[in-house]
Amino acid sequence: MPGQTLSLSSAPDSLCILRLSAIGDVCHAVAVVQQIQKKYPGTKITWVIGKVELSLLQGLTGVEFVVFDKRAGIRGYLELRKKLAGRTFDVVFQMQIALRASLASLCIRGKNKIGFDTYRSKEAHGLFINERIKPQQFPHVIEGFQAFAEAIGVEHMPFSWSMPLTQEQELACLDSFALPKKYAVLCPAASKAERNWNIAGYAHIAHYISTKGLDVVLCGGPTELERKLSDHIKHQAASYGDDSKLIDVVGKTSLIQLLAILKNAHFVIAPDTGPAHMAVTVNTPVVGLYAHSNPRRTGPYLYQRYVVNAYDDIIREQCGKSWQDLPWGQRAKGEDLMARISVDQVKAKIDNVLQDFYPQICDG
Repeated sequence: MPGQTLSLSSAPDSLCILRLSAIGDVCHAVAVVQQIQKKYPGTKITWVIGKVELSLLQGLTGVEFVVFDKRAGIRGYLELRKKLAGRTFDVVFQMQIALRASLASLCIRGKNKIGFDTYRSKEAHGLFINERIKPQQFPHVIEGFQAFAEAIGVEHMPFSWSMPLTQEQELACLDSFALPKKYAVLCPAASKAERNWNIAGYAHIAHYISTKGLDVVLCGGPTELERKLSDHIKHQAASYGDDSKLIDVVGKTSLIQLLAILKNAHFVIAPDTGPAHMAVTVNTPVVGLYAHSNPRRTGPYLYQRYVVNAYDDIIREQCGKSWQDLPWGQRAKGEDLMARISVDQVKAKIDNVLQDFYPQICDG
């Protein structure tokens, strides 16, 4: 019955994970997969994933990847069905609520199909599963994923990641982009423009970082929005005389190269976007900028103490209640909410990171 909660105490022979996107979410899922591997090293794990996301995780130890092309329409579902024909998994983790993912699950045969609890079920999610994870109060996304592992008897352990980034790839990337030894990364763009901080703020912070003796690397994808935002930040930064210290790799890196750049950074500054969570996987501190979503749910998991959080005040103003009294995950609405984040707040969080991780910079 869909209302039941599965609890297994023995290792499944085969496990299929259905999590197609996005970059931040698949990064969270990696930690859970690797906890399962530690508990059940003999379990064969198959992961149905999107093409872009696979480019980051290709080579992950002990995982068979099957690509689902969401842009192919009906053909994508038929191809997925063909790839998995004749296979029945002991357990399927349906770790994505979107209807597109639920329809893809019809191409995956499984004895136990585990989905989210009733509270988090949307888009008819419950019709495509026969078991549920246990309900949770105020879980971070990664903790929600961990509940799937707990459903098959994997006890919670501190989250850690072993990403498929080789030393050769890392060194080649640093050499290719001629990166300095000491730098911070600025990833200014989220998937939606309203979640981006303002250009003047980014430029001011780039200048502030330079006063600490660090260069600034601008990162991002190849979209026109990200390219224009980067150009505007560089133009604004020139007024401080720091344009030469901004190293622009926006749209020039693969995801693996971006991961290497994030790994070797002193810290990262980013709104609610995938690279922030990529940085977490390689233990690089993140100063997160949040106004639209609750960072307790979607913030950089290991570095919540460095988040600049405008969300709490905004959601109380909009709804007349604190976040604890609202549906978990409720977003604040508005196009100018990020303006509530001040330069001084971001500078204070940068100082906190430097004091905690690089006291020699502060002393210098």
